[in-house]
Amino acid sequence: MNILVCVKQVADMDALTVSETAGGRATMDEPTSFHMNRYDEYALEAALQIQEGFALTQPVRIDALTAGPDRCFDVIKRAVGMGAQAGIHLRPRVDADPDPAAVAAGIARYAQSTHYELILTGSMSEDGMHGQVGPRLAAHLNWPCATTVVSLQLDPARCAVTIEKEIEKGARLQLKLRLPAVLSLQSGINQPRYPSLSNLLRANRQPVHSLPLEGDQPGAPVPRSMGMVMPRRSRSGRMLEGTPEEKAAALATILRERAFLS
Repeated sequence: MNILVCVKQVADMDALTVSETAGGRATMDEPTSFHMNRYDEYALEAALQIQEGFALTQPVRIDALTAGPDRCFDVIKRAVGMGAQAGIHLRPRVDADPDPAAVAAGIARYAQSTHYELILTGSMSEDGMHGQVGPRLAAHLNWPCATTVVSLQLDPARCAVTIEKEIEKGARLQLKLRLPAVLSLQSGINQPRYPSLSNLLRANRQPVHSLPLEGDQPGAPVPRSMGMVMPRRSRSGRMLEGTPEEKAAALATILRERAFLS
């Protein structure tokens, strides 16, 4: 079984400085520190657990793939350090992070030339939070897809995977999908491991398979940030008056109006 895990390099938001300009507009410094998207760490850990679970019965190979500028080599090295067998880097035509439409198209072109039974992604990225790469990729490949997955169980003998996904109001929906499939995993599905020293040494020696990001072209419109403004500082409060019963009833009404209670 071959599994492809899609990982993304994102800026360390805690290291960014935001300042206010005239007119209340906000500007952000160019990022200098990056790390693997945390949602993708859950996807990689899920693949590693699948590999360990089938170690005695079926060999499982894990490839980690990223799309972006040359600095993204670091996120591939971390993926190999965590346990992936190989890394693939899709280079865009310009030295910038491509949008989800281009990423999905590029990954689909690469996946069509190889053989994967399962492709895993994080449910979204920490920066854009579009959550579009997984569904768009599945649409390109015409594979079954499930998002916000919080549990999965593979059945290679029947070429199927049983998953549970989060839906509204904290409920879960169980689905059984035929393989090959694309799954976007929700945070909290597992506890991602730290890279091991031996794997990190292997990652430093092992070359990354680098390819052009084919399909890097305008596609369907993708939401983009048009600008930022600093939030206004304000304080507001409301005093509830009356007997304890009246206060409790008023509080319950407020919570229902704001959808904190059903």
